[in-house]
Amino acid sequence: MDHNVSGIHVIESIDQLRILCKQHPNPIIIGEGSNVLFVKDVERPVFVIDLKGIEVINEGSTWKEVRIAAGEDWHDVVMWSIDQGLGGIENLSLIPGKCGAAPMQNIGAYGTELSDVLISVGCMDKQIGALFHMTKEACKLGYRDSIFKHESKDQYVITSITIRLTKEEHHQVNVSYGDIKAVLKENDITDPTIRQVSEAIIAIRSSKLPDPLQIPNAGSFFKNPIIPIENYNDLVIRHPEMPSYPVSDTHCKVPAGWLIDRCGWKGIKVGDVGVHTKQALVLVNHGSNNGQDIINLSRQIQKKVLDTYQIQLVTEVNVIA
Repeated sequence: MDHNVSGIHVIESIDQLRILCKQHPNPIIIGEGSNVLFVKDVERPVFVIDLKGIEVINEGSTWKEVRIAAGEDWHDVVMWSIDQGLGGIENLSLIPGKCGAAPMQNIGAYGTELSDVLISVGCMDKQIGALFHMTKEACKLGYRDSIFKHESKDQYVITSITIRLTKEEHHQVNVSYGDIKAVLKENDITDPTIRQVSEAIIAIRSSKLPDPLQIPNAGSFFKNPIIPIENYNDLVIRHPEMPSYPVSDTHCKVPAGWLIDRCGWKGIKVGDVGVHTKQALVLVNHGSNNGQDIINLSRQIQKKVLDTYQIQLVTEVNVIA
């Protein structure tokens, strides 16, 4: 969507970031903006983080630690790691966005999350311009969640991330998801490399998810709800086909896309917005210039799912009002 802003600043250095933070103490910070929804025109300045650089900073017999600037494209970094023979993030192939956004969301897909490899996050305090590194534990990473969405929201600018990746001969590929197994089986691959796992996931995501450059969207609009197993056991009596994935001894995850699809929303168009035809978790813009249209659609979907399954869907997209 096109929205007027009072000023867009592309940040290419830490010095530039410090200066602009002094001039504009309350900016909106974005990377690629692939997980952001502007509901209306904004008056605050927008900082687009475009810090670049990838550097191996530490190494052991089985691993390498890599520091990546916040403005690097996430998928490009995944491809770089595979080219370097480094494993651990191949399941996160084709996730849109910049690396600085990765810890905010604790990005995850196909059985892997950033928290599996993250060591620390480089930050700058917007008030005083000081740089520091926050440990993974201090980031309080959860399911699509982190301290940067709560206690530390708007306090810091993420400038880099440091991750630990495995060297060749020490990769532990994760093909636990059925979709991955199916693609590998179709290609007669029984002992996949990290590149083959990545290629399988790219094929899956490309077949299901719309390219935001072709159809404007913010990716998965809702989180997959995590509910008590006892609640799921009650629901599955009435809905025996309802899928779930274990999260702990007491909770399980139910796919939000399945819930939305079963409520009849998949492929539905409401005015100039709608639900994607292949993935009900993705809300798409067919030409609206008003972010509130997407919000209104999302609320209708939330109400239908709540009424039908007694499950409250929570938005994953960062809504800026």
